[in-house]
Amino acid sequence: MDDLNWKDETSLETVELPTPPDGGSRAWFHVFLCHMVFFNTWGVVNSYGVFQQYYTQTLGHAPSDIGWIGGVQMFLLFGAGVFSGRASDAGYFRHCFIAGVVLQVLGVCLTSLCTRYYQIFLSQAVCVGIGNGLVFTPGLSVMSSYFHNKRLVAVGLSAAGAATGGMVYPATVNALLYHSNVGYPWTMRVLGLIMLVTHIPSIVGYRPYLPPRITGPIVEWQAFREKPFVFFTASMFFNFWGLYMAFFYLGIFARETIHLADSLNLLIVLNGVGVIGRTVPNFIGQKYTGIMNITIVMSLISAVCIYCWAALHDSAGLYGWTVIYGLVAGGAQALFPAMATRQTTELNKVGTRTGMVLSIVSFSCLTAPAIQGALCERDGGGYLAAQLFSASSVVVGAGFLVLSRWSRVGLKLRVKI
Repeated sequence: MDDLNWKDETSLETVELPTPPDGGSRAWFHVFLCHMVFFNTWGVVNSYGVFQQYYTQTLGHAPSDIGWIGGVQMFLLFGAGVFSGRASDAGYFRHCFIAGVVLQVLGVCLTSLCTRYYQIFLSQAVCVGIGNGLVFTPGLSVMSSYFHNKRLVAVGLSAAGAATGGMVYPATVNALLYHSNVGYPWTMRVLGLIMLVTHIPSIVGYRPYLPPRITGPIVEWQAFREKPFVFFTASMFFNFWGLYMAFFYLGIFARETIHLADSLNLLIVLNGVGVIGRTVPNFIGQKYTGIMNITIVMSLISAVCIYCWAALHDSAGLYGWTVIYGLVAGGAQALFPAMATRQTTELNKVGTRTGMVLSIVSFSCLTAPAIQGALCERDGGGYLAAQLFSASSVVVGAGFLVLSRWSRVGLKLRVKI
């Protein structure tokens, strides 16, 4: 069941919206550009585990303190979306995007000069985080406006950029910081150069497809009267409260619990298999099951995997678990943003609605790493409490997604939605 129609029945806008091309060289080129947006936003976020481990070793702060850096960065990636998404709808896409790229690169370069916790927090968490938010939501909403029937596949291919970035950035840090004499400052400068160069095609090539929607609020309060929207937002909130624990703490877990020497390789594997996890489920959802149905399945399997994580005590088992979890969690992480772009029937409000969802979800991203780190400290350095918290959060999120499905189609099981 397709939850989109292309007749704008409720908008007061007088401009007739063009039909999405749903393919063609220009549309697929924007998928490539959005892939690079994910590469430089979620790829950076998914790489934070390498910094979590390094900062814990060198700064002398507790894991929960270090977790705030990654949490705030992820919070601002989503939280800035409520403003950047609406600005993009209003015709200020390029202003937001270029400002975001400048802040991202500036933040990474400033981090190379930092030696204290508060300095790293301001540059890597705040500056890079705001830049991420100004780039991500507009980039995703503009790309989505080029597609209708093939939107899930397009978003999946774009979201695979989180996996490619999640391989390139940790591998670069691992090679330069741990296996050479380059040192931390120049490692960060190399990351800034990678970010700048890979953003150039997007700066030059991105072009909004829809005409600007000048009027309209930043927040559409009417959306909170729609049960499917409310339940979906709650589902994404709880899922993202638990899904990212492995991306932050897997390396430290492997080093401290299993005594794995090169534990950062796990983070590269976790992100690497996500290339498949972020594309194949979107294709299956588009062609066979429906996006919501497959997201429920991926969410529940992810929760089971996190519960099983607590039973692992050897490197072979951990590598196997990493592959499986990278596939299913990558699928869930790609499917939720795809669903976020489908929370309105009015194409020129996609940026606004997407920004609203992501800004609410940002609070789960803000608190999750610190909560998980605090639970590890309270557990005497163990990870069981944090693993149970994360898995249970994902279960609750899957439950809210079932409610969102029920509010749309009732108890019908054989509906493609």
